[in-house]
Amino acid sequence: MARFSGEDEVMLQAMLRQLFQSVKEKITAAPSLECAEEILLHLEETDENFHNYEFVKYLRQHICDTLGSMIEEEMDKWTSDQNQGEESGYDTVVQHVTKRIQASKEYKEMMHSLKNTMMVVVESMINKFEEDETRIQEMQKKIQKEKSSSYCTDNCSDSDSSFNQSYKLCQGKLQLILDHLDPAQPKEVRYEALQTLCSAPPSDVLNCENWTILCEKLTVSLSDPDPVFSDRILKFYAQTFTLSPLHMTKEIYTSLAKYLELYFLSRENHILTLSAGIDTTNPNVIRLLKKVRLLNEYQKEAPSFWIRHPEKYMEEIVESTLSLLSVKYDQSHLVSQKILDPIHFLALVDTKAVWFKKWMHAYYSRTAVLRLLEKKYKSLVTTAVQQCVQYIELCETMKADEIWQHSKHCGIKQKTFYYSGQELQYIYFIHSLCLLGRLLIYTQGRKLFPIKLKNRKDSVSLIDLLVLFTQLIYYSPNGPKMTSAAHLENYSPASMVTEVLQILCDHKECAIECLYSNTVIETLLQPIYNLMKETKAAPNCSETALIHIADILARIASVEEGLILLLHGENMNSSGGKNPTGAHIIAQFSKKLLDEDISIFAGSEMLPVVKGAFISVCRQIYDTCEGLQVLIPYSLHESIAKAWKKASLLSERIPTPIKGSDSVSLVNQESQNIVAWEENLLDDLLHFASTPKGLLFLQSTGAMNECVTFMFNQYAKKLQISRHKKFGYGVLVTQVASTAAGATALQSSGFISALITELWASLECGRDDVRVTHPRSTPVDPIDPSCQKSFLGLVNLLSYPAIYELVGKQGLPNKAEYSLREVPTCIIDIIDRLIILNSEAKIRSLFNYEQSHIFGLRLLSVACCDLNTLLLLEAQYQVSERLLNAQEENILEISESHRNFIIDGLSVERNHVLVRINLIGGPVERILPPRMLEKGDDPYPWPMFSSYPLPDCYQPEVTTNGDLKQDSDLGKLLLCFKMSDKQTEWIENCQRQFCKMMKDKPDIISGSVLIELLEKFVLQLSESPSECYFPSVEYTATDANVKNVSLSSVQQLGIKMTVRYGKFLNLLKDGAENDLTLILKHCERFLKQQQAPVKSSLHILFNLQGSYTGHDWFVSSLFMIMLGDKEKTFQFLQQFSRLLTSAFLWLPRLHNSRYLPTDTIESGIHPIYFYSTHYIEMILKAEVPLVFSAFHMSGFAPSQICLQWIAQCFWNYLDWIEICHYIATCVFLGPDYQVYVCVAIFRHLQQDILQHTQTQDLQVFLKEEALHRFRVSDYFEYMEILEQNYRPLLLRDMRNIKVQGT
Repeated sequence: MARFSGEDEVMLQAMLRQLFQSVKEKITAAPSLECAEEILLHLEETDENFHNYEFVKYLRQHICDTLGSMIEEEMDKWTSDQNQGEESGYDTVVQHVTKRIQASKEYKEMMHSLKNTMMVVVESMINKFEEDETRIQEMQKKIQKEKSSSYCTDNCSDSDSSFNQSYKLCQGKLQLILDHLDPAQPKEVRYEALQTLCSAPPSDVLNCENWTILCEKLTVSLSDPDPVFSDRILKFYAQTFTLSPLHMTKEIYTSLAKYLELYFLSRENHILTLSAGIDTTNPNVIRLLKKVRLLNEYQKEAPSFWIRHPEKYMEEIVESTLSLLSVKYDQSHLVSQKILDPIHFLALVDTKAVWFKKWMHAYYSRTAVLRLLEKKYKSLVTTAVQQCVQYIELCETMKADEIWQHSKHCGIKQKTFYYSGQELQYIYFIHSLCLLGRLLIYTQGRKLFPIKLKNRKDSVSLIDLLVLFTQLIYYSPNGPKMTSAAHLENYSPASMVTEVLQILCDHKECAIECLYSNTVIETLLQPIYNLMKETKAAPNCSETALIHIADILARIASVEEGLILLLHGENMNSSGGKNPTGAHIIAQFSKKLLDEDISIFAGSEMLPVVKGAFISVCRQIYDTCEGLQVLIPYSLHESIAKAWKKASLLSERIPTPIKGSDSVSLVNQESQNIVAWEENLLDDLLHFASTPKGLLFLQSTGAMNECVTFMFNQYAKKLQISRHKKFGYGVLVTQVASTAAGATALQSSGFISALITELWASLECGRDDVRVTHPRSTPVDPIDPSCQKSFLGLVNLLSYPAIYELVGKQGLPNKAEYSLREVPTCIIDIIDRLIILNSEAKIRSLFNYEQSHIFGLRLLSVACCDLNTLLLLEAQYQVSERLLNAQEENILEISESHRNFIIDGLSVERNHVLVRINLIGGPVERILPPRMLEKGDDPYPWPMFSSYPLPDCYQPEVTTNGDLKQDSDLGKLLLCFKMSDKQTEWIENCQRQFCKMMKDKPDIISGSVLIELLEKFVLQLSESPSECYFPSVEYTATDANVKNVSLSSVQQLGIKMTVRYGKFLNLLKDGAENDLTLILKHCERFLKQQQAPVKSSLHILFNLQGSYTGHDWFVSSLFMIMLGDKEKTFQFLQQFSRLLTSAFLWLPRLHNSRYLPTDTIESGIHPIYFYSTHYIEMILKAEVPLVFSAFHMSGFAPSQICLQWIAQCFWNYLDWIEICHYIATCVFLGPDYQVYVCVAIFRHLQQDILQHTQTQDLQVFLKEEALHRFRVSDYFEYMEILEQNYRPLLLRDMRNIKVQGT
């Protein structure tokens, strides 16, 4: 480089120009100088032509000539050093050589020489550039002078500062520009200075020493009357906002805000008045609006990046804005005219206050805004409230059509160039409404209230403001009554207020503080109340307003706190006696709408929409157990069903449109409206199935099949269950599947078939060949995650009523051959193809035999946890025999005297299922073998078996309590039965002593003591007319009379199971099986005397004997309590059958009973479901809300598992002593304790339930796992608290179980 010549300089300049020309676009697009430098530094990574540039080639050759030999020497040296050791990678060599070269003297000399050369070249290029620039400016000045009169601002582009034009602005030039911008200078000079300023990089301008003076000059120039000049300054501002970082744009923004503030404060400017309005064609107005709009655009963009900068920058922007908006013109000399403030113009360009919404979104900026509003600029909030108050006063004093004329401008959005004073006030009102709505969302914003207004005695509180908002919905106009008026609603007061209230509803903390108030609810309901009373105020409320009100009420009702307020709020403040709560008024109004009992809306096109909106509110209420209880008197299900049937008939009568007729579109629209209305009503009916009692009401309407079909269609389309529901159809399906009629509807709708088809596609194969081209990975879990959802869906269907209805009295296909593409479609097919694989044909038909069979065995394990289901499957398909045969086939014969079981996934799973279905017992009364192998030499130490009896290791030794009659407390308890006090006092005394014993010494209440207590207490109650709920029934049959009574195979298997369990507990002896058989025959005959004839297609009701289809677990339990004494057991049952408690403990007691209403009998739903489990869900939601939420998240209903627990008297879930305590507690303390025990169990299981909700196997856990460590006595105090809170409601409802007069 020492021989650097003039030719070399010219050559290097050419190379650099080529490089700069190639990257020109990238550099000019850079927002700042720093970014441009970054682009050049990383050019090799981003430019594919980098190595083709002549300058890059020159540098590479220069490095090679200078350092090439040195690089080769270093590489040879490194290679020779590494020959003795391990080979190193190429990257290691490069790193080592590079480091050595960079540290060398030669490298440093080369860099120094190269730097000096390039400095000479660059300096020469800069000098030439400045000469060219000066010549260009002279030429432009000459052209300007010639054409200054016709110069147009459009010729000046915001992109003037290109790479070839921009240069670093020195202080001398900037000072010259400042001098030329002086207002005293000629127009051409000032314009030229501004042009030069715009062509310079904004960073140079804002970083200069004279920036403060320049800012003042620019601020003064904004007032220049020359439109070209002022527009060019605005373009400079816009360019600065776009290209500069925040600390620079902040200066520009605050200067613009300060200018506007001074503009509005100055009396010299021509300030517009409200009465004169705004003419947007006026040049002065145009310039002012452009400045305000530029300010607003930056307001909306700034929040996206100001968090990356110090807080003081953001605070300066916020404060300058609030200071501007708080400006109030001194109107002391203009008493009669109101001056337009800055906020009027801001509202004109940003009507919905989007800028404020963005500023309040992030905590970073929201804190500063709220702090400044509280300390310095609270007047801004006060003025906003004042605008809302003034508008509502206007609405109250003017006619609706007059107000509509004032507000139609924003509503219709027609093109206009003039805004009247009323329109400006209306726009300002909308801006204030949106600003206040956003402010109320946040705690600190709400703390700004109450607000003191001028000319108003009382301050405006939060509640006052919300009442005002609510009144705006039905006071203000909504435009013409059109079914499709979405385009009119953008800025109408009602839709704007509704939008604000919707946002408040979505923020729970805000809604609780603002909306969940009796005063606000009363205001919302006032027009409804007026319509029902047909007062003079009623006609003022339009259908659109009612739809808005219904939407807000639905959102309130969808939250627990809001629902409680609607259900239990204070009476409405209106005349005439005791008024109902909000829920009652909504239900009454909805019923009147459905029955078309409100004359004012007769014939209205929007009536169906109004109906749907208010039924939606009711749906949020009757979706819950507590809400349904309140709405029962209004029989809404009947009204909705009636409306649905009417809509269904109308949809069938729609004429077929004729091609070419003008009525085609009209008919199509009408048909769409009717179909949509019909589907809405079906959806409303379907949601009654959210609760057990609601499901009974749904079935009574006769629309069960149609509703379930509608649900399946929605599910198949993957549509959301409801706007206010976070989870899917799982709970609804579970509730429906808990009944026989519901299971039939699920089958006929195609839901079960679709679920099984989906399962088969995941487990085996689908109907297409996708699996062939995209085979899945080999499963490693017993149930593959792809099948888990289908597995849980089937588990939800496995209630005993559903299983009996879908499987009862049906044999297996057992085909000789199965096609590989034959997909199961029903529960019978699943049993045949996945569970009972008793033929080679079934095994060969499965692609994944082991995986699929394990799936079936897991499903069988869950299903058989319901003992009635177990007995049914055992009676029909001999499940245990099939499993034992399969285990026998899995034996490996080592010698004639020694055989070993082959231990694999299937044999281990079968062993678990066999132990589960053959042993009865609570958590400590049986041991279930694990399903997983253990580590070590003996991976599965549990003995397998292929025949009965089971190995002893699965049944631990049990101990029974001895005779504890000598206990003093027990003596007191037994003494109670000998006292002759008044009946009520006697009962209360016995119950008190029983509770004391249960809390202090629960183990005493067992064996002979329990027998004596139950016998004496029930005998006393049955002889008291006031305690007897059912009438006495004469029964004279003897053992000989019932010998010919045949018991079902399910009952017979249940007897064997009971005797086996009783003998294990040392409670029964050898003759117990015959005695229990006789008792069950007597019970069947005894109860048949009290049954009513039934006409039903349900299998669960219409069987050969007409008797209860499951086993009588209560009688079996009582037989064991009575230690196998046949006479004592049946005598007790006859006495007990007169008590109300028998209806809830003894399930066959009310099977087809004549004491029940006919429609209840024909529903096939046992009162346990729609009374006990209904109240369990209601109390669970109130007392253990986390557990209730966990059920909904899991898509499972508490009612189904509780029905299973209660139906089998907690067999297999509790130890025997706890089962005795459960029965004794319900007998002594009342049937409502059945509910409290279940709630206590859920409370006990809370942590386990929450854990299994996360692992997504809650259903399986609750059905398969025993209730470990739960003791009834431990929760007695808790159940007593529940009794105090809920007994009046529960017992009152339970006593209404039978038909009056029976």
